[in-house]
Amino acid sequence: MPITRDLVVRGEDWYGRELGAGDVFEDCVFYDTDWTEGVSEGASFDRCAFSGVRFNASRHAGSAFTNCSFRRCVFFDARFEGCKAVGSRFQESEFRLFAVDGGDWSYAALGGADLRRAELTGVRLREADLAGARLDDAEVTRCDLSGARLRGAVLRGADLRGSDLSALDPRAVEAAGARIDLQQAAVLATALGYRVT
Repeated sequence: MPITRDLVVRGEDWYGRELGAGDVFEDCVFYDTDWTEGVSEGASFDRCAFSGVRFNASRHAGSAFTNCSFRRCVFFDARFEGCKAVGSRFQESEFRLFAVDGGDWSYAALGGADLRRAELTGVRLREADLAGARLDDAEVTRCDLSGARLRGAVLRGADLRGSDLSALDPRAVEAAGARIDLQQAAVLATALGYRVT
């Protein structure tokens, strides 16, 4: 399988482009590229940098974005299904109508991200950085948040049912109105020093 390395893409129109398992990119850079309505299925990006890229209404299934950096990118109505984003960093990006279903986003850096109303379902987020992230009214269900950094996160009105909240210090987040299940309630009570019997 040919691998594209050290490619620099600047200001190109990739609108509606379809990428598949034969598309493998390493150490590539994408500046101000339009990926609106793009589709990737099984594509691979490793150690790539995305700056000012528009992923609006794009769809990604079984693709990998590992150890990548995303800066000032727009993910309006972007959806990721069964994708990997292990070790990737997201800075100054927009996530309106953002959805992730399954996949492995462990060690991803999303500190301070505005993820209000995002849908994160069954996502592995082990040791991910979500410190200070806005997750108001978000759906964060059946996610593995073990070891995740959540200090200062805003979880008001979020649906957290079925997620691993063992790393959540309820004194260090804003979570009024968040929905949790009975098992999670016991975990949080224990974190507050209560004995659950």
